Amino acid sequence: MLLLNRLPQVLGLNQGCIRSGAKTLLTGSKIATTNNFRSFHNSRISRSYEEEKVVIDELSGTLTETDNARLGKLRNIGISAHIDSGKTTFTERVLFYTGRIKAIHDVRGRDGVGAKMDSMDLEREKGITIQSAATYCSWDKEDTQFHFNLIDTPGHIDFTIEVERALRVLDGAVLVVCAVSGVQSQTVTVDRQMKRYNVPRVTFINKMDRMGANPWRAIEQINTKLKIPAAAIQVPIGSEKELEGLVNIIDRQSIYFEGTQGEKLRITEEIPENLKETVEERRSMLIEMLADLDEEIAECFIEEVEPTVEQIKSAIRRTTIARKFTPVLMGSALANRGIQPVLDAVCDYLPNPSEILNTALDTAHEEVSVNLSPSSVEPTVALAFKLEEGKYGQLTYLRVYQGKIKKGSMITHVKTGKRVKVARLVRMHSEEMEDVEEINAGEICATFGIDCASGDTFTDGNVQYSMSSMFVPDAVVSLSISPKTKDAANFSKAVNRFQKEDPTFRVHYDKDSKETIISGMGELHLEIYVERMRREYNIDCAVGRPQVSYRESIQGASDFDYTHKKQSGGAGQFAKVMGNLKATELVDPEEISAVAGEDLKFRNHFQTKVVGGKISEKFLLACQKGFEDCCEKGPLVGARVLGASMVINDGATHVVDSSEMAFRTATQFAFKQAFMKSNPLLD
Repeated sequence: MLLLNRLPQVLGLNQGCIRSGAKTLLTGSKIATTNNFRSFHNSRISRSYEEEKVVIDELSGTLTETDNARLGKLRNIGISAHIDSGKTTFTERVLFYTGRIKAIHDVRGRDGVGAKMDSMDLEREKGITIQSAATYCSWDKEDTQFHFNLIDTPGHIDFTIEVERALRVLDGAVLVVCAVSGVQSQTVTVDRQMKRYNVPRVTFINKMDRMGANPWRAIEQINTKLKIPAAAIQVPIGSEKELEGLVNIIDRQSIYFEGTQGEKLRITEEIPENLKETVEERRSMLIEMLADLDEEIAECFIEEVEPTVEQIKSAIRRTTIARKFTPVLMGSALANRGIQPVLDAVCDYLPNPSEILNTALDTAHEEVSVNLSPSSVEPTVALAFKLEEGKYGQLTYLRVYQGKIKKGSMITHVKTGKRVKVARLVRMHSEEMEDVEEINAGEICATFGIDCASGDTFTDGNVQYSMSSMFVPDAVVSLSISPKTKDAANFSKAVNRFQKEDPTFRVHYDKDSKETIISGMGELHLEIYVERMRREYNIDCAVGRPQVSYRESIQGASDFDYTHKKQSGGAGQFAKVMGNLKATELVDPEEISAVAGEDLKFRNHFQTKVVGGKISEKFLLACQKGFEDCCEKGPLVGARVLGASMVINDGATHVVDSSEMAFRTATQFAFKQAFMKSNPLLD
């Protein structure tokens, strides 16, 4: 029995409607009362979501019956988790139970085939997902056939951009958590990414057949570490290797998974005797949490009525879509236990495309925000979220948010204004393709022959809307790289392609060290690309630590008075410069027109204050070039100089021997002389 001790204070009911000094207690199907009432936390749907919901309802009201029926049966979902939590194994079972594949294969490819969604040889060899992979499948629930666009994402932090770009275009997700390890570091990262893109999720606790599996600890960690209300909607029948099935605590039914691969479900009203108390306790905890979050369930407590099964399911759906709650299911993908109920939960609790608000900026009207309607008759708006080089050219993945795209139609690249033809339109099933004639709003597809970058927006030309791109984290690891052979063309082709496909993979040439530097999210990330260069472009590369690029600077100030004189027959050289050199951060910011908040220790500055025409304008320009030469190659070790300010305020010229070269040289020597007296620093 669990005390239900929190009533919403935001139901719009006056205090007279609530019995003073009451506290409700749920026992099976009975409601009892005790004294010492304690008030609820104010946990209603946030006002921002309420406002969002008003717009969503308005847009839904404009949809045609055909669009409403189509969208109601569509789910765009991703599978995300910490590495080795069983995402790809879970996805393999989803494809098998939905009839998309005919046999289940091993993730590491030990059976010679490998998991369907791991199409790269490297993925099968290493047993990890490197690239997100898209597929589609159908699931029959009761009398309705639902259609899933599904993306399996990597779990390793090095490939986090794949999760970012997938969640950017998805409407919901399944968060997979290990029953043994619970919430791990990358689980927290994935949770943060889901919150960034406002993606509702259902949670699946995997590996329930493993020794040490503890779903209740995992649920507690979801509540405390991820800070999202979570409650189980199932209780396991058996534990670890004795896992036989699950009890659905909402309708109090037992589910057993039979057949050689768990494909046959046996559902019974009988609950094992040793689980009845646990089922009622967990059911009470679920309802209590929903009462915190949903008005309809809270009203049931006020009226002392137990919520019906339909009321509970509806409340779970509302709170899940509002991103205030995640229902938790459990099982073992490897042991073929618990997958089918997750598919039912995706249909029951995750939103269809018409239940999520998507916006864009109207670039033709001062970038005002506009709400996109998932209607197939509105002007087309689509987002390119992933690029892939295939044997037929660049494959561009698109999520259509509004309107439709037809094979052979023309679409406009909003950033460039260029019109391109959709020569081929396909649905992806990992590396396989199925040609289609058209794709409607709310769906995901791919096309060939479009030159663009990840995050670019396309329209039919009737509107100029631009959608926000995905978040791209900064690179954290760098390596120097050089091809062992002189095949520069292939090397350049490879790095340019990988940069275009993966925004977190960056390449630049370091002028100081004369090295090509590749940067990414981790050593594994870069290792994979080096190996792909070898396999896909036949380029062996040498990699190593980048050389340290030092910078020279000064911390003090020094005056200079330098005369450059050279006479060796014929025209001589003469130039005299006087002034001072000091650290830029010692200069009055107004004197050098510094921008507010600018860090002057990284800025070089040159100024002339010569009066009376002692040095002509063309010679002063030569002095500035001499200063710039010194800043490019400093006096200490030849590194670049930062944070130096040079002022020339006097000097002298010779009517015959002075020249631009003489003043450029004089400035260089004066700089070096003063630099060494100004407390130089090598960093």
